[in-house]
Amino acid sequence: MDLNNPVFIGSNIYRDSPFGRHHPLRVARVPAATDLARALGWLPDTRFRLSPRAKPAAVTGWHDAGYVAALCRAESEGGLPADLAARYGLGTLSNPLHPKVWSRPATGAGGVLWAADALAHAGTGRIHVPGGGTHHGMPDRANGFCYLNDPVLGIRALLAAGLTRIVYVDIDAHHPDGVEFAFAGEPRVRMISVHEEARWPFTGALSDTAGGSAFNLPVPAGFDDTGMRAALEDLILPRTAAFRPEAIVLQCGADALREDPLSRLALSNNAHWSVVAALAPLTPRFLVLGGGGYNPWSVARCWAGVWATLAGEEIPDHLPEAAQAVLAALDWAGGARPPPARELLTTLRDAPRAGRLDPEIRTRLSLLARR
Repeated sequence: MDLNNPVFIGSNIYRDSPFGRHHPLRVARVPAATDLARALGWLPDTRFRLSPRAKPAAVTGWHDAGYVAALCRAESEGGLPADLAARYGLGTLSNPLHPKVWSRPATGAGGVLWAADALAHAGTGRIHVPGGGTHHGMPDRANGFCYLNDPVLGIRALLAAGLTRIVYVDIDAHHPDGVEFAFAGEPRVRMISVHEEARWPFTGALSDTAGGSAFNLPVPAGFDDTGMRAALEDLILPRTAAFRPEAIVLQCGADALREDPLSRLALSNNAHWSVVAALAPLTPRFLVLGGGGYNPWSVARCWAGVWATLAGEEIPDHLPEAAQAVLAALDWAGGARPPPARELLTTLRDAPRAGRLDPEIRTRLSLLARR
């Protein structure tokens, strides 16, 4: 595939959620973003690649072989003995045993591994894998809705290909504990995370440097576009540029948007698109992943705009009928949450959500700047 043009990696496996009516991942996410991009004419066949599915051997370089075998067994046999499930963090409310417990995460991992390999060997390129970004997965257990850790697998693949300077940026509402665990003390990887403080998994403190490899900015509830602009200008961009990255991996979780039910942050999707646009010129290889995000309308609009930013497409002020139909067809897939505001059905770009910069954020950025 020609990487002179940006590539979008997707799969039909995401069209039917296997998580059940009470899990946050029951809502449409990747297919909604894919369909919206197609309805806007941004996703011709020349830019789209169907995600391959990773084989067990491809993920056991970091994941425990027994854990991977348990995922495969759970899918093939329809479950696991209780003691085996408990050993690997499976069968819980957050990480249920479901009919695609191996194939779905293996598809996300396969897309990210393909992208990492393609970027490493092409030398330049931009690839969006919205089905990736499962940054909580641990080597031997499921964690925080994440069964495999595809950001870790992708970064490891870039390192194995000979790259020596990789920057991982994470703007999900939740701290990437699995990624930090994998690369703590690794001099070839720099990790930068902006995440909500006092939010699960309760890691990523300001003082946490992961052996010198990480810069963590926990932010308070109500964090808005003004705060993200400060984080981008005073932390993300200078620390990224100083590392002279050969590749950047951006986890672009949409759960920091104001409409998301699983955080208390208040970003507009403009903040995500600004991060994508600002990071792209700093590296020859840019891999943008999905991540969290549990409001189907805000996730679809955000990730479609992420793709537009990568692909150089112009975002319209008002969506055409075909794009509005994609958004109108979405629902909460259970529960009693209110319907979306009208602008979530007729526009792609949120109104900016700016405010006064929290003095505590300024103080924390100053502390990080002195490291």
